[in-house]
Amino acid sequence: MVTLDAGPDSFEPSFPRSAGVARHGGHRRPPPEAAVVGCIYSDLMRSLTMSEASTRAASIRVMSYDVQLDLTQADERFGSSCVIEFASLDGQDTFVDIKPAVLHHVQLNGQQQEVESLLDGRLHLAGLQGDNTLVVEAAMAYSHDGEGLHRSVDPEDGLTYLYGMSFLPAAPRIFACFDQPDLKAPYRISVKAPTDWVVLGNAHATQTAPGNWELAVSQPLATYFTTVVAGPYHSVTTSHDGIALGLHCRQSLAPHLDKDAEEMFTVTRQCFDEYHRLFGIRYPFGDYHQVFVPEFNAGAMENPGCVTFRDELIFKAQATSALRTSRANVIAHEMAHQWFGNLVTMRWWDDLWLNESFAEYMAYRVTTDVTGFDDAWVEFALSRKAWGMAADQRMSTHPIAGNGASDAEQALSSFDGISYTKGASALRQLNSYLGDEAFLAGVVDHLQRNSYGNATLADLLDSWQRHSDKDVTAWADAWLRTSGIDTLSVAAPPAGEPVIERHNGSPHHVSRPHAITVSSYGADGSGEATPLVLSGSATPVSLTSYDGSGLVLPDSGDESWVKVRLDPATLDRVPEALRSIDDAVSRAVLWGSLREGLRDGELAPRRYLEILGAALPAEDDLAIDAVLNGAVSYVGTFLPHLSAAEHLASVASAILHVSQPGSNRQLVAARALIKLTADHDLLRKWRDGESPAGLVADEDLHWRLTSALCAAGQLGVDDIAVEMQRDPSSQGALRALECRASLPDAATKAEVWQAIVSDASLSNYSLYALADNFFRPDQLELTAEYVPRYFDELPRGAALRTGWVVERVAHFAYPRYTVNHEAVLLAEECLAHSQLDPGTRHSISDNLDDLRRSLVIRERFLDRADRSA
Repeated sequence: MVTLDAGPDSFEPSFPRSAGVARHGGHRRPPPEAAVVGCIYSDLMRSLTMSEASTRAASIRVMSYDVQLDLTQADERFGSSCVIEFASLDGQDTFVDIKPAVLHHVQLNGQQQEVESLLDGRLHLAGLQGDNTLVVEAAMAYSHDGEGLHRSVDPEDGLTYLYGMSFLPAAPRIFACFDQPDLKAPYRISVKAPTDWVVLGNAHATQTAPGNWELAVSQPLATYFTTVVAGPYHSVTTSHDGIALGLHCRQSLAPHLDKDAEEMFTVTRQCFDEYHRLFGIRYPFGDYHQVFVPEFNAGAMENPGCVTFRDELIFKAQATSALRTSRANVIAHEMAHQWFGNLVTMRWWDDLWLNESFAEYMAYRVTTDVTGFDDAWVEFALSRKAWGMAADQRMSTHPIAGNGASDAEQALSSFDGISYTKGASALRQLNSYLGDEAFLAGVVDHLQRNSYGNATLADLLDSWQRHSDKDVTAWADAWLRTSGIDTLSVAAPPAGEPVIERHNGSPHHVSRPHAITVSSYGADGSGEATPLVLSGSATPVSLTSYDGSGLVLPDSGDESWVKVRLDPATLDRVPEALRSIDDAVSRAVLWGSLREGLRDGELAPRRYLEILGAALPAEDDLAIDAVLNGAVSYVGTFLPHLSAAEHLASVASAILHVSQPGSNRQLVAARALIKLTADHDLLRKWRDGESPAGLVADEDLHWRLTSALCAAGQLGVDDIAVEMQRDPSSQGALRALECRASLPDAATKAEVWQAIVSDASLSNYSLYALADNFFRPDQLELTAEYVPRYFDELPRGAALRTGWVVERVAHFAYPRYTVNHEAVLLAEECLAHSQLDPGTRHSISDNLDDLRRSLVIRERFLDRADRSA
């Protein structure tokens, strides 16, 4: 699975605002009292603990699932019948997981069971035999939060689309199951659907009669990546190396999928060939469908044979080169999961990082090596890595492995940038430590030994140890079982060798080995690079061309997980170095050093902006996109609003004016300028059709301009209504909500706030659109009354919503632009309540860390009069 917290504008139009509809097919969520008739309804499921999972795994073995879904019953519910064959190994009682709207019938070994025994999503099973057959029939509720069986109606054409998202802990919202990753079993799934629908799933689907679909018996699957996709999807198919390939999307997106289908198929073919070469194990799950679905919370989900992606990856608007690189990387990431995660699955959620770190590392490696998007590692250094580095410096930081998740809900709240980007960087380090041959041999050994089963970190380490004489366990203890980021600096005497100093950033006081490249650059950008292994606190480096006056850059290849601290003399050389160094990765390391210096309160915001203005216009498009948009996201927090926005707008304008018409650079600069400029006349001029030559005036550009003018109070609700008439698409509906939430109008703010905190009928994307645009850095006085209300009212959202939505809304709606000590106290008081949902706690805690950093920056570098600017 890919999550997309890597930075602003990860995918168009922005994460995760544009897709889906405002309400779940126009229907409100059925109230609890509607679910009667023979069952005890509970809207909550008790989170499975690791101890409970271990006990159940030792007690039973699941032999097979036979699932029948009836998708023709109504708009709010579907029929679910599940027959589970399982063996009892000890005769002890157990339980099956299910979250029905109505539980109709339960039968165990031919004996009718009391449906009233359903409590907290668990159905108690007693009197087990050696071999058991459990039959559960229920009516299940369609979801509108991106979990379970999600139902969405496209407002553009009124067509209905469904997809299953079973990831932790949503499978019981679709069918009865033993919902834990180490109880894998084959599935036979049949679906009754409207006759004009297409049905896809984890195995080859065949229509046996109009509206009746049978999926072939699957390979053993974990519940969390079992899926069904159904609806009038548009499809493009081909094959490669004996594998049937499909791309699918909503009908309204069909022209946009068709124009990019060959690009995506090419990436898929290239990745299959490379993974087959690297692993020596063929793709094991038959067909390979990639389905682009509406209102998807993650970037993508690796369901075997039927990967689901958020449909913003089908680009309706102009797509920057960075977005195309990111899409190729997501495709490669989900393909890597077919081996690491699907063929071999972690035993418990505590090892979920194994899936994601491995897929992250392999995706960047394979995308760079064999596709046309060979700048993927540059994108990682510029953008993706920042997400994990921020996470690793917060109170919620945790080791890559063994994060102590005692239950499934806690595991999900610790699923962050550390699990992805730090894990990927650690695997790069392990590859350097073992050598590529031993590294891959260990991976293949692990896959072969545990195919179609489950494994732990210890199993993987044993496989690497079998193929290397290095101490893998010691490496793992230093890298995987500790948190924090080491910092590297350079002690460069006028004569003699420079010394690379390592400052321990881990609370565990470990000495991590770092295999890095150190480069020395002269004033003209010419350089010399040498490999170096850091094992102590100070390591001299031999650079024959170093004369005491050049720039020495540790980890110039971005091969490790470190911050690079620049001394004042080096900092003075950075603007020229950024303009003269040819290597894009080395420049990305310098930009990352500046970013971390700003966040740490070591680099003054004014100095950061000066360097950005001096060096960024000379950068390549990928760096301009990442650095400029990253800086835009800091406006109002790490960068004080008014002065920073004005400075960045001038940089974007300068880049725009020298860009070739119709170029990627022009598009990046124009989009940034729209976010930043206070020149409302310019925005109106562009919106009225007088945009720069070459800049395509598509729907996306028009909505961006409309949103900026709404936030500035230059347009109002009537203008938004006109725009919705002009653009009736699902993207238009979400853009309209963004505009409405950003209006500087007290009555509108009150309506939007009420919707965020109390409207259970809103879809996940509708909530995100409202929450992410409510607080703005230029509306502090208008929204001041909602800051304390956030800490009082948002935590109650866990009673209305579940899973991803609770955490995401808590994050997007956080009043991050209110940077004062009162806001710190409010957050601290809120966190002191033990009743907080884990996801809400995680979001508030992380935003509080950023708030404290913003306060340090303002108190250290700004005049008193400017601190509230």
